Amino acid sequence: MNGKIVAGFIVLTGAAAGLLIWWLQVYAFYQPVAFGDGNDILLTTVAGGAPEAILYENAQGIDADSSPLRFRACFTVPLSLGLLTETYQIYDNPTPTVGPGWFDCYNAETIGAALEKGQAIAFLSVHDIHPGVDRVVAVMEDGRAFAWHQLNDEMKD
Repeated sequence: MNGKIVAGFIVLTGAAAGLLIWWLQVYAFYQPVAFGDGNDILLTTVAGGAPEAILYENAQGIDADSSPLRFRACFTVPLSLGLLTETYQIYDNPTPTVGPGWFDCYNAETIGAALEKGQAIAFLSVHDIHPGVDRVVAVMEDGRAFAWHQLNDEMKD
């Protein structure tokens, strides 16, 4: 009988630990990002190479202090892709990072497919927003836009 109790305790402890680890990865640490008041959507210009604020609407985002790669944002841009490509630096090799499922405005697979099909263009927002990490913004033809952090070439080597 003691063996069943010990085995049951081990199984329940393992299940509780698994649930806690899942919750920590999916829900914990994330905080909403407040845009505006100095925390704007930025794109790096072709001419000066400095990030500047762009016009955007309906921004929502999440971030966490636990990792520089946890930033995600969704918003709309009233600017045309033609104007954006003439003014701001295009980002080579954008790879949208997968976000938590509950942040449903952001879907890395959809964004990645739009980038591959040419239905979206990725721009450099801020180089080295954290050491070795760039903020990337992808804008779709219909004005929907998404931002994420990804490792840059300095960290990939």
